[in-house]
Amino acid sequence: MATQNSPLLESIWSQRDPRVDHWPLMSSPLPTVALCCLYFYCVKFLGPRMMKDRKAFDLRNTIIVYNFFQVLFSVWILYEILVSGWLFDYSFFCEPLDKSNNPKAMRMAAAAWWYYFSKFTEFFDTMFFILRKKNDNISTLHVIHHGIMPLFAWEACRFVPGGHESFGALFNTFVHVVMYTYYFLAAFGPRFQRYLWWKRHLTKLQIFQFATVLMHSMFLAFSNDCGFPIIQSVISSAHMILFFILFLQFYAKAYSKNNKNKANSAAKKEN
Repeated sequence: MATQNSPLLESIWSQRDPRVDHWPLMSSPLPTVALCCLYFYCVKFLGPRMMKDRKAFDLRNTIIVYNFFQVLFSVWILYEILVSGWLFDYSFFCEPLDKSNNPKAMRMAAAAWWYYFSKFTEFFDTMFFILRKKNDNISTLHVIHHGIMPLFAWEACRFVPGGHESFGALFNTFVHVVMYTYYFLAAFGPRFQRYLWWKRHLTKLQIFQFATVLMHSMFLAFSNDCGFPIIQSVISSAHMILFFILFLQFYAKAYSKNNKNKANSAAKKEN
């Protein structure tokens, strides 16, 4: 990444984790920014325009396979984050960042990269809505969340692939296991509806996730020397506050008394 003419950028870039220098998409934030911008363009303009006069695609089998893949992918990432530290070694209250080439530290860094990569596979959630002409399911929250998560995950993988704030990736991946399991079952159609009474509780789990990760991030404010950059916890806390508010608003709107019937038929993947 060229920073020769910007002392500020040089200073920021010097804080990167050099272990991931040569990993795919890690040499600069620009490819990730470009992919996120392309996502926004396709979702808000190109996709709806191309589908305007076309018949909706029947993607049931494709979506079943996709959701099953996402469940397996999320389970694997969750396992990697657990065995790399959170299962036995990491402290919930203060976990330093290990930038060594220790096998476990490298395994956690790799898990951080795959977590980052998984944010791009989630773009298909929105693409399937567009191809099926389910544009009402593409809420502002949905687009914002999917559109900025790769940037947040890139920054974390680039600078802190492990340590205290990897708890957020751990919890988020667990939520994804539950969420994609729900959508895997929902894709089979009406005959599975009686097993899907817990959709409302899935949204509650998402809100609980943001509150818990926010609380966890704020522990560093009370730590004298945790060995983890507090600026990363500030970034994480801001992210959690934003989506805690947005998801709380979504929950209040979707499950209010006036929208109770609509909520039962809605199928919005928001995480």
